[in-house]
Amino acid sequence: MSTAQHKIGSGFGAGTTAAEAVGGIDLTGKLAVVTGGYSGIGLETTRALTGAGAHVVVPARRRATAEAALDGLAEVDELDLGDLDSVRGFAERFLATGRRIDLFIGNAGVMACPETRVGPGWEAQFATNHLGHFALVNRLWPAIADDARVISLSSRGHHNSPIRWDDVQFGRGYDKWAAYGQAKTANVLFAVRLDELGAAKGVHAFALHPGGIMTPLQRHLPRAEMVERGWIDEAGNTLMAFKTPEQGAATTVWAATSPQLAGLGGLYLEDCDVAELLPEDTGEAGAAGVRPYAVDREQAARLWTLSAQLTGVDAFAGR
Repeated sequence: MSTAQHKIGSGFGAGTTAAEAVGGIDLTGKLAVVTGGYSGIGLETTRALTGAGAHVVVPARRRATAEAALDGLAEVDELDLGDLDSVRGFAERFLATGRRIDLFIGNAGVMACPETRVGPGWEAQFATNHLGHFALVNRLWPAIADDARVISLSSRGHHNSPIRWDDVQFGRGYDKWAAYGQAKTANVLFAVRLDELGAAKGVHAFALHPGGIMTPLQRHLPRAEMVERGWIDEAGNTLMAFKTPEQGAATTVWAATSPQLAGLGGLYLEDCDVAELLPEDTGEAGAAGVRPYAVDREQAARLWTLSAQLTGVDAFAGR
């Protein structure tokens, strides 16, 4: 596979904070949309972007909670990514304002939740993490500015599963970690395909692994399971070198704003740099890098077609 998945030597790393990643960059006059930008690394992303001068719009499923957490830092509106009517409603309200989006960051998501069905029976992680963001970006496309960047938060969890083309909705037995892995693979493939489709407008898309961070994303995991995985001890003390939320937001902010990525796109990033492509036969669990199936252009195009069929939305239909 021919790919630009190679480190570029950004000068940043795992310990970089979001404020450091955007240091010296003036975002005055720029508008960013950050889904889930009121909790965990999403909140730190919002803080860093507004600190650099951007106006941030935060669509939130829990509007009151978001408004309390942000305390006037950003504009808040309602959005439930698991409900396509809610996605359409937010997009229509935003488009009616006539504003342009310079940065779109798909940060919101769920991880390893119990089997849950949304919409017409879709598996919730695939529906929320991927299909909701797919529909949202496509509906907002008329507002996406030329030369904008679209950021899709994935995870090293994409190593857990490629797209299960024969059973995308897990109708034949549910595994929460495989479902999470598929959804995170979908997040990468979305960026790969959007970067190709958005080329005419100079729009570039990136996917990324923010790193291991203890945030509300772990809310569905029993303590016993986190102990078994070696994340925490019986008393709840962390046992691994987790990033702080400020460090966890750094790659997102770098992806959205760094001039070092000018002219690049369709790439998977980690630790504020482009990630390396893993060999096909790598079996090491948790290895750094991106699986080849997650950046495969044919699979990206296939997923785009499937997602458009499922959601009934495609800003690029006929192209």
